[in-house]
Amino acid sequence: MMWLILAFMSAALLGCYDSLKKDALKSNAVIPVLFLNTLFSSLIFIPFIILSGNTKLLDNTIFLVASGGWEMHQYILLKALIVLSSWILGYFGMKHLPLTIVGPINATRPVMVLVGALLVFGERLNVWQWIGVLLAILSFFMLSHSGKREGIDFKHDHYIYMIVGSAALGAISGLYDKYLMAPVGAGGVGLDRMMVQSWYNIYQCGMMLAMLVLLWWPKHKETTPFHWSWSIIGVSIFLSTADFVYFYSLSLPDAMISIVSMVRRSSVIVSFLFGAMLFHEKNLKAKTLDLLLVLLGMIFLYIGSE
Repeated sequence: MMWLILAFMSAALLGCYDSLKKDALKSNAVIPVLFLNTLFSSLIFIPFIILSGNTKLLDNTIFLVASGGWEMHQYILLKALIVLSSWILGYFGMKHLPLTIVGPINATRPVMVLVGALLVFGERLNVWQWIGVLLAILSFFMLSHSGKREGIDFKHDHYIYMIVGSAALGAISGLYDKYLMAPVGAGGVGLDRMMVQSWYNIYQCGMMLAMLVLLWWPKHKETTPFHWSWSIIGVSIFLSTADFVYFYSLSLPDAMISIVSMVRRSSVIVSFLFGAMLFHEKNLKAKTLDLLLVLLGMIFLYIGSE
């Protein structure tokens, strides 16, 4: 069950990543923060690409980056586009919303993954999974009620729509990961996990550089100013480590993407605690009940997926 232990490790790292991201975005310009996050993440993996392509130091290790042509890189480029779109929506939404609301919404991603599997892969939900889905939907409506106490109207707040859109794109990315990592014989592409993680970060960095130069810089004096925060480096380190552990987990025999994606969403516990203790967010009692409903839904999904 090493893959399950790694999934829980990834969840804890993701919770720290979300919390550092909230801190990095505090009164800060979103686009340059996101560009720097993709830049530092790329710098982490570029040495692995260079060493793998020019030496034998990483042969037979978990850090070896496989090489491939355009027929493989086109799939990675699409993943970069999906993930970056999710991040852009998520960063803007998180900047303007409490972490204790963003976390539980993001925790509904496994529900979206299951619905996606239902529609795309023709999978069918059992009774346990349907209960998990309904509990997640109920928690979302309860969370909207909690948000009203802080002046957040779920029906008319476009930042809520951004977080929901980010979660939906994240779910699509999870389903796409399943397709990318699955062997060719099983209907997948059979890509190397280190190749995917290394190159999609680099492609994202290039896309964000274009946005920085073309969209943000010409109007940067009229918008929220950028200021340096050491949390920006922390975001890249924790996210890169969390994703590395996640992809490694998926590469192990018997790893189940449905359970791994659910376990990863338990990161909401870490980010919720950070929101309560460091950011001193409000209405914690009501939000705790919402969070417990989400986690209960995850338990039902876990039971139904075994």
